[in-house]
Amino acid sequence: MTLAKHPLVNAAYVEDGIQYNADVNVAVAVAMPDGGLITPVLKQADMTDIYSLGRSWKDLVTRARDKQLAPDEYSTGTFTISNLGMMGVTDFVSILPPGTGAILAVAASVPTAALMPNGMMGFVKQMKVTMTCDHRHIYGADAALFLKDLAEVIEKDTQSLLL
Repeated sequence: MTLAKHPLVNAAYVEDGIQYNADVNVAVAVAMPDGGLITPVLKQADMTDIYSLGRSWKDLVTRARDKQLAPDEYSTGTFTISNLGMMGVTDFVSILPPGTGAILAVAASVPTAALMPNGMMGFVKQMKVTMTCDHRHIYGADAALFLKDLAEVIEKDTQSLLL
């Protein structure tokens, strides 16, 4: 949803300028059992509810590890996510894959002391994300606005992910 709202972040720099993508195809890095990684693609992720994405993701990962993906299932990503949070990594930066404008590095969520809305101190789980962008077309302010809107969806509008 956030990528659809920020088409520049879903775009790629090409020789003749900026290539805007009609679809939001999210590639997610998957470690292969024999080493290396592959990036299966959740096609039209902005048009698919979170439950369907989850089912598709499970199938893609299984077939990726069995080396059963068709080329368009790992080569058509318009934005990439790398998640090392599931391994307890709390901070990292990803390298931008060719043909994309940005990659999001998702770290583990950790209990963090924070000021609560009622003015009291408390603990909340916070997760750090870091975005690497192709600065030929995505400026820091563009990335910051994207991350602000992404945080808004994750923190305050998760219900919209169910539709």
